[in-house]
Amino acid sequence: MGHGLPEPRRATDIAERPRPPTQDDKPGSGDQRITIEFGGKTRSYVVHAPPSYDGSTALPLVVALHFYPGDAARIATTSGLNAKADKENFLVVYPEGHASGYNAFVCCGSEDDVGFVKTVLARMTSAWKADPKRVYAAGISNGGDMSFKLAVELPGTFAAIAAVSGGFFGSAAAEPSYKPTTPVSVITFLGGKDRYFGRFDTGITQWQERLACAPGGAHADLANGITVATATCADGSTVEIYRLPEMGHSWPGAAQGELSDAQAGVNATDLAWDFFEANTIHGR
Repeated sequence: MGHGLPEPRRATDIAERPRPPTQDDKPGSGDQRITIEFGGKTRSYVVHAPPSYDGSTALPLVVALHFYPGDAARIATTSGLNAKADKENFLVVYPEGHASGYNAFVCCGSEDDVGFVKTVLARMTSAWKADPKRVYAAGISNGGDMSFKLAVELPGTFAAIAAVSGGFFGSAAAEPSYKPTTPVSVITFLGGKDRYFGRFDTGITQWQERLACAPGGAHADLANGITVATATCADGSTVEIYRLPEMGHSWPGAAQGELSDAQAGVNATDLAWDFFEANTIHGR
């Protein structure tokens, strides 16, 4: 879903100067929709803060990226990240794509979504006190593609990403120099019955080749023939790949919402959070 459209412009091709967000958000627990002017368009994002949030302690932040067409509410429902945030005490921000999509690799738009996310993150770390050492991205489909793009084009920002039924591909990714310049660990979930499986599988292999990642082995002792491959890369980042042969273009373990697969055999939300907790940006 959300793949196969003409190649959009990359963020670096768009000379629009971002405007700072309006200061009308009031950090506090619960959900809050925030609207800003960016790139000549009205853009929005939703922040979810756990019940214990009081702004006195720097919390981890997960940037949740929706599918196409999608929005904050729909990816929140599918991913279950709000309930996970309430339990584990972290912030979630849901940047919404213009016209329901992000300008990722081959889909779905032409806006400077890298710049938009960068602007949102500046507000999250300053006003909401998100911990800049513990910022992560999790996305599905168009949002999964976008997580790879953010990892490359916002160096030093993300400690790790979780790409669910999404990948690293397209003309930008085909350039040998297109890779992270600071360590970003990756966990990804690929469905064997996803029509994009080959593209995603090739992409994560290419990612590992560019970062000189050494395989750490694979095991197939999970349900439904699921395999898990791990690797450690030359820059210190890690890669963890779940291949689910019976899953389609879905979020494994999701109990409700679009692109959900409650019977996939693993829970991507739980596994992604465990992976995030093990990764922090060092040197800050």
